[in-house]
Amino acid sequence: MPINILMPALSPTMEKGNLAKWLKKEGDQIKSGDVIAEIETDKATMEVEAVDEGTLAKILVPEGTQDVAVNDVIAVLAGDGEDVKAAGSAAPAKADGKPDNKPAPQTEAAKPAPAPAAAAPAAKPAAAPAAQAAPAQQVNGHDRVFSSPLARRLAKEAGIEIGRITGTGPHGRVIARDVEQAKSGKGLKAPAAAPAAGPALAPSMSDKQILALFEPGSYDVVPHDGMRRTIAQRLTASVQNVPHFYLTIDCDIGKLLVAREEINAAAPKDKEKKPLYKLSVNDFVIKAMAVALQKIPDCNVSWTEGGMLKHKHSDVGVAVAMPGGLITPIIRKAETKTLSAISGEMKDFAARARARKLKPEEYQGGTTAVSNLGMYGINHFTAVINPPHATILAVGTSEERPVVRGGKIEIASIMSVTLSCDHRAIDGALGAELIGAFKQLIENPVMMMV
Repeated sequence: MPINILMPALSPTMEKGNLAKWLKKEGDQIKSGDVIAEIETDKATMEVEAVDEGTLAKILVPEGTQDVAVNDVIAVLAGDGEDVKAAGSAAPAKADGKPDNKPAPQTEAAKPAPAPAAAAPAAKPAAAPAAQAAPAQQVNGHDRVFSSPLARRLAKEAGIEIGRITGTGPHGRVIARDVEQAKSGKGLKAPAAAPAAGPALAPSMSDKQILALFEPGSYDVVPHDGMRRTIAQRLTASVQNVPHFYLTIDCDIGKLLVAREEINAAAPKDKEKKPLYKLSVNDFVIKAMAVALQKIPDCNVSWTEGGMLKHKHSDVGVAVAMPGGLITPIIRKAETKTLSAISGEMKDFAARARARKLKPEEYQGGTTAVSNLGMYGINHFTAVINPPHATILAVGTSEERPVVRGGKIEIASIMSVTLSCDHRAIDGALGAELIGAFKQLIENPVMMMV
């Protein structure tokens, strides 16, 4: 019996991904553990390994297809001794093993258009908007609108949400013709209202209202990719649902700069006489935040409706800029690691993050985060908490400022940091203790080693 290869869930929160590349072709022999495809999520590009053995009989989802739902059948494998042609012509099945009657993705665009009578309901004058919405919103249990890969690509290029297009294909499926009509405003539904998460918010402007403010041809529409949509959704939800408060403090990092220079000068060299590590100020910040959370363990928490999660280790996420957005790889158990180990991990994470090669377990979770814009000359800013974290530390640049010591004005290297706290989990006084512990450590770096 043919073996279905399903779109894998590469992380607990993944609902769909892009099939970037097939590394095997039809007719190839597949062994368990072979890398057969590359899948793009909103954050990374992952390799998919085969679980079963056999011959790749049929590829159902071509490479380059976007927004493929988890557990959709993407290819069919013929087992040992099985007729490859027969396996390839067999109907694909869903994850539950039941036949899937929806058209194969690669043949959707080639299907003849439905008779005009079939499209008549969509042309009726506002008979019942809810009734019109029903066919296009037929789902598979995950609120996913059925649509062909070609339709999704055309909708993305046109900057139109696929969920707003009325589908006229089989079972309300959105097909290419529907997207073409939607470009002229036909068959478009009003944007779905977001579920209420608290007090009513001022309504945001629709795409149509925003476009009406600008002269046609004076702008280019750049469709959002998966990463940008995810960032927008998560941070909007954070601001709306997490009550933030902010604590800012100035840190004198003169001792840190001296220690950093001495440590880097004493770093061992490799065969090419290059130092094995070169510490940055950010490495000290990560270590200080990790140790501070151990000193103030009531801040090393995550809020859940059922209870507070008190974490035993300080897993510090570090914001890394990458093309089209940012990602937060996590230094696990940072309080136990040396500064050189933290430095090495961060260099590796940053390089792989920009190449979209991080694994989900390397950027999901964590107990806090650090966002450093000091290298851009920013001296103060506030950062948005990334749940399930209860804190995030925004780090500004180090600059020489006049300070008063013993009644005399002196010049010191001052760095401003701002701690954002989730007020559900951390109260003001407790947050002040945490940022105070951080200040003590960053101003006296030798204390991080105790």
